Amino acid sequence: MRDLADSIESMEQLAAVWRVMVLDRDPDADVRDLPGVSVRWADCRFAFWNCVTLTDAGMDAGLVKQRLGEAAEIMRAKRRPGFLWVFEDLLEDQARAALRGAAEQAGLVHAFPGTGMAGDILPIPEPAHPDLTFIRVTTDEHLRAFADINSRAYGFPLDDGRDGLARSTLWKNLVHAYLGVRDGTPVTCAATVEAEGRLFVLLVATDPGWQRRGYAEAVTRKALHEGARATGLTRATLHATAAGAPVYPRIGFEPNSPMHFYALKD
Repeated sequence: MRDLADSIESMEQLAAVWRVMVLDRDPDADVRDLPGVSVRWADCRFAFWNCVTLTDAGMDAGLVKQRLGEAAEIMRAKRRPGFLWVFEDLLEDQARAALRGAAEQAGLVHAFPGTGMAGDILPIPEPAHPDLTFIRVTTDEHLRAFADINSRAYGFPLDDGRDGLARSTLWKNLVHAYLGVRDGTPVTCAATVEAEGRLFVLLVATDPGWQRRGYAEAVTRKALHEGARATGLTRATLHATAAGAPVYPRIGFEPNSPMHFYALKD
């Protein structure tokens, strides 16, 4: 049985990290903590920075239905598309079973699954990979490469990723963002950032032409190693897509709450 506290931690890490990321993108972004719903919405082209999540613990089916409706209304009022994140373990069993149907009634469609993960795994040894050189993101050129790898990996237009990260002072200074470079070409990337006493891993991606070579694990280890060395933190958290989920237990992360990403129906 998973510990509910771990799932609450995972949800709270999302709210904390996305507050920083969204306000970095737009100081006037919609960042609100409503009853049972957290809004972190930059309304930019990079859909991951447009986020709503449910925050009540122990939600029954009736409350879930209400919160889904509230979240969908918030999303409909926005110019750009984004995602509702639902942490499954915050729902009671009956509500969990009824989630898909309740989401459809609210006008939402399931986009993809994910998993929250965490672990007291830091520090870790400095990694190495025979194919890669690691470069910290410190310039606009580096940041553009980081954005482009994410866009190609997640199937976004390149301009969408660039709209989320371009020219960010935060990412070039306070985020521990790294590129894995092969033969002079950036092919993989990962970042960590301090959030409420944890080191949060975000935007891990590998160019589709270079996947399944251990690159994502190596660059994630690099971002964790450098982030821990800079902050002294010992606990790390992340949210994994289904594709990335097998990577992180090899580093020491343990899954907590299954997650579901919903988008508005067309």
